[in-house]
Amino acid sequence: MSKRDPDVQYNPEEIDRIRRVYFNRDHSLSMGKHYPPDDAAFRFTLQNRHRDTLKLLNKIGVTSLKNLSILDVGSGYGTVMLEYSSLGANQDSLFGCDLMFNRLKQSKGLIQRLNISCADGQNLPFPKSSFNLVSQYTVLSSVLEKSVKTNIANEMKRVLKPEGIILWYDFWLNPTNPHTRGIKPSEIRELFPGSKYIIYKTTLAPPLTRRLIHISRKACILLERIKIFNSHYLAAIIP
Repeated sequence: MSKRDPDVQYNPEEIDRIRRVYFNRDHSLSMGKHYPPDDAAFRFTLQNRHRDTLKLLNKIGVTSLKNLSILDVGSGYGTVMLEYSSLGANQDSLFGCDLMFNRLKQSKGLIQRLNISCADGQNLPFPKSSFNLVSQYTVLSSVLEKSVKTNIANEMKRVLKPEGIILWYDFWLNPTNPHTRGIKPSEIRELFPGSKYIIYKTTLAPPLTRRLIHISRKACILLERIKIFNSHYLAAIIP
């Protein structure tokens, strides 16, 4: 198990802020309406992210997740780990951690053999060099304090095995949400200096997808291919 590094500056106020934001979000009916699993826009985004993840993994020579130990930081309701399971990952080798216990509890309903921990990403409860793949999906954009982002990035590197891969999916712009701050490739490189990077611009902006998907799915596909209105970056980072 890891111990808090006395030389690292932690920011409990920022962690408390994030907990409050997500508690309020989980209890907001307006937010909940955006992400029902049977929603056409939600399915469109997940299916295309799934496709792009496969493309990225193949590009870096990962043809199977079957024998990989995987940690998803900020695993929430387990959506990403379910995606990895569908890509062939062994459920016994899937680990998740999140600040929000209620989300972790619900994730057990998706993957019963899931290994989950309620933890701060600045202090992951795993030994050094534990995982072949460590992922974060729209987590660091929810962190406003740069020092906390840096601490989380350093922890992700700490628990990663030599030659391991960090998989990143996060948005670069979200002007409608004051509780987040988009992250561009230049900041990804600052958080993981000296690494190798493969970065794709992906995911048609969800507000646009929600408006167009019931009018023309083909229009959504075309706009996403053009990439001008894509709101996220998907990246493989090899420290």
